[in-house]
Amino acid sequence: MAFFLATGAGALPEGMSGFKIKVPDNATKVLSDKPKRVQALLQQYGQAISRSRTAGKRVSFRVDVDPEGEMVVTPVEDDALPTPTLSEDSIADSGLEQALAAARGRGRSKAAEILERPNMLSADDFACLLGTTRVTVNTKRQNGQVLGLDGAKRGYRFPDWQLDSDGKPFAALSLLHERLGGAWAVYRFLVQPHGELKGLTGREALERGRTEQAVAAAESVGRDFR
Repeated sequence: MAFFLATGAGALPEGMSGFKIKVPDNATKVLSDKPKRVQALLQQYGQAISRSRTAGKRVSFRVDVDPEGEMVVTPVEDDALPTPTLSEDSIADSGLEQALAAARGRGRSKAAEILERPNMLSADDFACLLGTTRVTVNTKRQNGQVLGLDGAKRGYRFPDWQLDSDGKPFAALSLLHERLGGAWAVYRFLVQPHGELKGLTGREALERGRTEQAVAAAESVGRDFR
């Protein structure tokens, strides 16, 4: 277990500058890299506590998280609670949440389409390509040494193009995972062109030996989403 520090930014009681909670080691980096998302979640939790105390009963809220770590927090209204009058801002917020939910639905559909492509190999097939075992492949995926995308129903899928000229996974993959924070973010970086790489995709830069430039570009992309 590791400690995660959440800063108050004026929202904590007077005299308190922060607090510590225990979280699993594999969640520490994800949480510390996305402080704004943690803040939004804690704010929703605090609002739920306030509503629960006012109503004298339990209240609920739902958190929908996609593979990129983006989330939509939706309060689940209790029929027994008074129905508030919706302001224009509330209606706008509701419309935004619906739009975001629809966008995430399209994202899940796109992800499924990507994972169905012929160049997306199962762990067994990718292990065969590398001349190793499924267990080794999964260990390397967990360590960020290979790129594996979560296919939910079909398990993880591994792009067959993540190998260098020697038939080994790109050495920079672990650094890309560190800079970008997630497998889908790494995939997007590798397949999209970048101005910092003079229009090359991340994959093309790695294939041409421009590893340092690719890692620097990934670091720039990672900062933009923090």
